[in-house]
Amino acid sequence: MTLDPPSTVSTTSRRGTATAATRAVGVLTIVMIGWLGVFGLLLSPADRDQGDAVRIMYVHVPSVWLAYLAFIVTALASAVHLFGKSHSMQADRVAGASAEIGVVFMAVTLVTGMLWGRITWGVYWQWDARLTTTALLFISYIGYLAVRGLEGSRSQRARRSAIVGLLAVLEVPLVHWSVKLWRSLHQEATVLGTDLDVSLDGLMLFSLFVGVVAFTLLFLWLLLHRSRVLTMIDLSAETGLDAALAQRRAEGGVTA
Repeated sequence: MTLDPPSTVSTTSRRGTATAATRAVGVLTIVMIGWLGVFGLLLSPADRDQGDAVRIMYVHVPSVWLAYLAFIVTALASAVHLFGKSHSMQADRVAGASAEIGVVFMAVTLVTGMLWGRITWGVYWQWDARLTTTALLFISYIGYLAVRGLEGSRSQRARRSAIVGLLAVLEVPLVHWSVKLWRSLHQEATVLGTDLDVSLDGLMLFSLFVGVVAFTLLFLWLLLHRSRVLTMIDLSAETGLDAALAQRRAEGGVTA
């Protein structure tokens, strides 16, 4: 009787599909998020009126920035798919991946906003202009993701999604300017706003800047990986999983 080798599983199947660039972005993201934690929780001062509750800002503001950025990227990628000469399916995958990330961080925006509202207003929710339009934006992109899952050929679903993505992004400026268009409990923009009575301490402003940079890097890292996953899903449906993995590794410079 002969014994089989200790492992008959090919080491090829164990290798990842990441590249040096995505690993670098991931490491930098972790560093920046750690930096944000130190500045946001320990070094930046408490607010004169809100006390330590103001620290929610270091997640709330970067989250809504990331959601806006994600939805704009979805719209741009949708335009490339619709109007580009090649009707790039990769652009559609980027649009879908970006929308998924945007929906997650818009949910984070709503949750942190409700917690902040409970502390400052005494209630979790008001049918305020900013809150209502933000909820509408969130629901619109859930609808966008639902459209991506409708029946039809791959190209048909991509085209429908691109149209919805271009229409839904029009809500972003409505949400941003809602505090000026209607009477709102929500304060105007503190950093770029015109309210001279509201200002940030220098360390608060720096911590907020760190948060925006950290969340932007997080968006880039998530977008790279999620769009690759969507690419592999399409490839595996066409050529099989092994061939899709081999092609992805080749693109990432991973050799056998």
